[in-house]
Amino acid sequence: MLAVRFEWDEGKETANIAKHGVGFREAQSAFFDRHRVIAADELHSAKEPRLFCIGRTERGGILTVRFTHRGDRIRIIGAGYWRKGKELYEKTNN
Repeated sequence: MLAVRFEWDEGKETANIAKHGVGFREAQSAFFDRHRVIAADELHSAKEPRLFCIGRTERGGILTVRFTHRGDRIRIIGAGYWRKGKELYEKTNN
């Protein structure tokens, strides 16, 4: 099995922590939830395809992570414990 590699912009992570209270190291754990949901981010996909990973984290909440693929890496763009992501996760997994 290949290891998943993540990357992100440190400045974006700092801004994300200030705005949403979530660091991107924590955001990685959503990708390892076997019940995660992957959905297209149609509002922010003009330059490159962007996606959402919605999954349960070590903290126990349902986290929505905005990301894209860059070569063999997953580039995290933003993350937060948002109601819409939780609703989609619960709808998909019930």
